[in-house]
Amino acid sequence: MIAILSGFFTPWIIYAGITALHLVLPARQVQGYVRHPDTGAPLQYRLNGRLVLLISIGLWALLGYVGWIPFDWLYTVRWYSLAGACALGLLFTAWIVLPYPGTGKSLVSDLYLGRLENPQFQYGRIDAKMWLYLIGAVMLELQVLSFSAHHYLEFGAAASPGLFLAAALLTFFVFDYLSFEEVHLYTYDFFAERVGFKLGWGCLAFYPYFYAIAVWSAVSLPNPETPGWQLTLFALIFLCGWMLARGANLQKFYFKTRPEQSFLGINPETISDGKKTLLVNGFWGVSRHINYLGEMLMALGIALSVGHPAIVWPWLYPVYYVVLLLPRQLDDDKRCASKYGSLWEAYTRRVKYRIVPYIY
Repeated sequence: MIAILSGFFTPWIIYAGITALHLVLPARQVQGYVRHPDTGAPLQYRLNGRLVLLISIGLWALLGYVGWIPFDWLYTVRWYSLAGACALGLLFTAWIVLPYPGTGKSLVSDLYLGRLENPQFQYGRIDAKMWLYLIGAVMLELQVLSFSAHHYLEFGAAASPGLFLAAALLTFFVFDYLSFEEVHLYTYDFFAERVGFKLGWGCLAFYPYFYAIAVWSAVSLPNPETPGWQLTLFALIFLCGWMLARGANLQKFYFKTRPEQSFLGINPETISDGKKTLLVNGFWGVSRHINYLGEMLMALGIALSVGHPAIVWPWLYPVYYVVLLLPRQLDDDKRCASKYGSLWEAYTRRVKYRIVPYIY
């Protein structure tokens, strides 16, 4: 019973620790793209995700080194921990939704999608969306480290290089995200989504646990002896996806904040109706959501790296991105058509492909 309870409350304790670090550690104060609904002023954000991540990893390593908590603790209590994270996600959903006025839709819709668009707390020191993404990212990294530690403790010198490659790619994914926090203030989530079950439970339970599914599913399996050239190919697939996703998001970020500045030698080319302007070259001239293709390729590279293609579980990760991003692309196109009107029609005539160039 003690093991069950300690495992159940492990994510609660870790999330409280991450929150405390976020509040006390120094942070950059930046201005976002989304504006306050009452004042019209851009929302302000405190960003220190990478520092919080590094301190969290350091604390995990220290606690393991002195023997207070095993290095593979999160693997040992993984199911109890997942249950605790799910429960916390449900409680957070009720807390962030029920006290506030409805949107005019059903209660089920409000619970799932949320009622508040960009809630901030502690006099703006905590932004709900950035806090959720920070929690999910740091917990994901701690999971990856703990699972990798268990694999090494179980197999030693016979451990799988492919599993460690998948862990390294996920670690790169987390560090990259928290290194470019400001860029993500200009992405779909911030101006098109509210905070409810989808974001709340999604970041507290789904994100840190499901995103590690490739490593989780292969952690107790022996080395599949994947040839080195294949591991290199899988890493390159991931890196190609990263270049598309990060490059597209950075180009849009620079265009929003410094519209006259070139990006990677690409001078911005635009179309305009005199009031609104759309970027139509570079990454955004290849397809309308080339960053989505990048996310899918990154997930594919991670799933392939563990080296067990006959097991279904690692494949759920790239499939999830397809299921998530195809409907999001349709919703985003509808939103853009409503916002930009004939200008969006001109853009879609020029950039015909939605996500995958020459295919879709």
